[in-house]
Amino acid sequence: MIQVNHLQKYYGKQLAVEDVTFSVKEGEILGFVGPNGAGKSTTIRILLNFIYPSSGNATINGKDVVTESQEIKRFTGYVPSDVRYYEHMTVDELIRLNSNFHAGKTYIKEAERLCELFELNVTNKFGQLSTGNKKKVAIVCALASKPKVLILDEPTNGLDPLNQRRLFQELGDQASQGATILLSSHNLSEVQEYCDRAVFIKQGRILTEIDLKEIQKPRKLVTVVGGQQIRHPDMELLEHSNSKRIYRYHGDSNVLLALLQQAVPNDFIVENESLEARFMDLYAKEEQ
Repeated sequence: MIQVNHLQKYYGKQLAVEDVTFSVKEGEILGFVGPNGAGKSTTIRILLNFIYPSSGNATINGKDVVTESQEIKRFTGYVPSDVRYYEHMTVDELIRLNSNFHAGKTYIKEAERLCELFELNVTNKFGQLSTGNKKKVAIVCALASKPKVLILDEPTNGLDPLNQRRLFQELGDQASQGATILLSSHNLSEVQEYCDRAVFIKQGRILTEIDLKEIQKPRKLVTVVGGQQIRHPDMELLEHSNSKRIYRYHGDSNVLLALLQQAVPNDFIVENESLEARFMDLYAKEEQ
């Protein structure tokens, strides 16, 4: 549904993204992950035709993001990281203004349902809203048309945990109905919990992709205090200080238990390796 091919973007002589290639399937939620300045927002702006690529191309539902942008916007919802609307208008007025861009008759009814879901007061003026409530307005306007494609740039910034969960339940429902979702996020726990795949970007380049379904059987982080050092092909020593050792293990659980028994430690902890740990490991290796 979304196809990005060898995108490159320069601002003058400064490189923003280089050779960015990835795709998002229909009905998939793809996490777009990277530190500040990595190129996430630049890529999103190219997809929405807010800026032009220096080279490369991208399509959404088979339509070119530059030459067919108007058609793309008919079936695409967008939540920016920094939400800016007309400050003198009420939430209700903004929703009705947005409804004029969509031919569907159900937009207002769906917007009303979403406002109730996110506990958004439609009588308040936009300029008087908190950061979190401004983000809710953008979410309602983006989701109310039931778009084929959703492009979300840090959508949970400013939202409390309850509304974050409500948002992802709604995104999951829309994805199950065929919506394609590109989610840029700094929150790795929400990416791991709710996304199907994650694409990692740094300094304008794609580092890797991870199928998050495989993390259902994640690698283990094993912390051992005392005892003998464990040597095994599936056991990677990450840290060693005094009598404490931290290993990464990817293998059979019964083998791990046997290795721990042989090491005779004073104490040990076994936990699943999180996406955040993979992220830090990946980026640390790139800096070496």
